[in-house]
Amino acid sequence: MAGFLNFTKEKLVNKVVEINIDDIVPNPYQPRTDFTDDITSLAESIAQNGILQPLSVRKKDNHYELIAGERRLRAAKMCQFSVVPCIVHEVSDRHSAVLALVENIQRQDLSFFDEASAIEKLITHYGMTQEDAAAKLGRAQSTIANKLRLLRLTEKEREFIVKYGLTERHARALLRLGSSEDRLFILGKIIKSNLNVERSEKLIDEFIGSQRDKVSYKKRSLVFQNVKMFVNTINKAVETMQAAGISADSRKIQNEDYIEYRVRIPIQKK
Repeated sequence: MAGFLNFTKEKLVNKVVEINIDDIVPNPYQPRTDFTDDITSLAESIAQNGILQPLSVRKKDNHYELIAGERRLRAAKMCQFSVVPCIVHEVSDRHSAVLALVENIQRQDLSFFDEASAIEKLITHYGMTQEDAAAKLGRAQSTIANKLRLLRLTEKEREFIVKYGLTERHARALLRLGSSEDRLFILGKIIKSNLNVERSEKLIDEFIGSQRDKVSYKKRSLVFQNVKMFVNTINKAVETMQAAGISADSRKIQNEDYIEYRVRIPIQKK
């Protein structure tokens, strides 16, 4: 058939077969959400050279479920191929999902948010630890931990980051901000001014510093309000005694490090 490589007998023994494209269904555990990157160029390459790497599938009921190779499958459909070369694997639901996730995570063009979500699925859905996932993917455990931290960003924040082409380092820098409101505020400034990572980190440093100053000012204001309330209480007490005929008085003494109030109440002699 035109457009495909000729597979040898040896490869056929290894379960490389041509499967009707309509008999293949997507993998429900596919971590990729964006397929718009370079499907057209991939389709052009496939039209010229065929599918060089067979898709991975497994037999399920009366159809085949894709394990890995969705971009190739989509490109083949663009080329209007009726069949595609596949390697058929005999694997469980769990193993199929893990293979799909691992295969996609290892691709360099998977978005960092999709990658983080895929790693999170390996850990939460399939009982892996961060160390297990790191070993499976050939990554450092600290790298896995940093990827997972990206999921602390809200869907709205992720949408802005992806839409305006910000990097993973932009995303990690935003995690230093404690609230979504602050992150969206800073995101707006980064996007509006088209700031690179270094300038974005500086902006975040300045914002965090200004927030600390505000908190410190509020604390000082609260202390001042409490002192003022205490002084008013003293003055009120002195006024009450004076109204009762007691010759009490108070005096404020300003020192360098503190304010001193002295109240004098005469002793009533019999």
